[in-house]
Amino acid sequence: MIVGIRVFTGEDRVKISREIEKELGKEREVFEAENLTPESLPSIFFGTTLFSTEKRKILIKDLSENKETFDVFSENFEKYKETDADVILFETKLDKRLSTTKKLVKEGLEIKEFKKREEIDMKAVFNVYDTALRNGKRAVEELEKIEATQDPYMFFGLMVSQALRKLEWRTNGVKEKRALKELSRLDMLMKTTSFEPWVLIKGFLTRLSSL
Repeated sequence: MIVGIRVFTGEDRVKISREIEKELGKEREVFEAENLTPESLPSIFFGTTLFSTEKRKILIKDLSENKETFDVFSENFEKYKETDADVILFETKLDKRLSTTKKLVKEGLEIKEFKKREEIDMKAVFNVYDTALRNGKRAVEELEKIEATQDPYMFFGLMVSQALRKLEWRTNGVKEKRALKELSRLDMLMKTTSFEPWVLIKGFLTRLSSL
């Protein structure tokens, strides 16, 4: 759950969109910065809504590109960060070298950057999966060497491909069918729970050899 205000920025737009959906849900208020004025900020951060009694979920797009409003936001951040709403500022481009940005970070604004992942290494994924068939702990160790540069959802998709290949080679393979059943369950968990995808994937790899 979000506490106060955070900034999401970076090149990986797909991951940013996914995280916004996860954190704020579909019933969120969206503000385009080009339509905002300094006078509108108090009602955004401390206003109420007639449509729900739940905590407000707010997305503000490219506030830093509206210099006048962004400067006022920065000047009053100590006050605005006390908001009861869950707020994400989505910044297409954010210059962290600017004095305004440095000031906000110093005052406690969290900036989460989503960098583009490297192209996924299919061979590495298949090796991790094949290792897990024999030794789950070792497979997790191999995964931890590459996970920082990989997308967990692409990794999962390639694991499914490898499991299907294994089943094609052994049409009556009991272990292969169990693996695919577990992967189906894992797919559902990744879509419907708040657990980190890598945690779920590592759990699967750990169990795979005993299926």
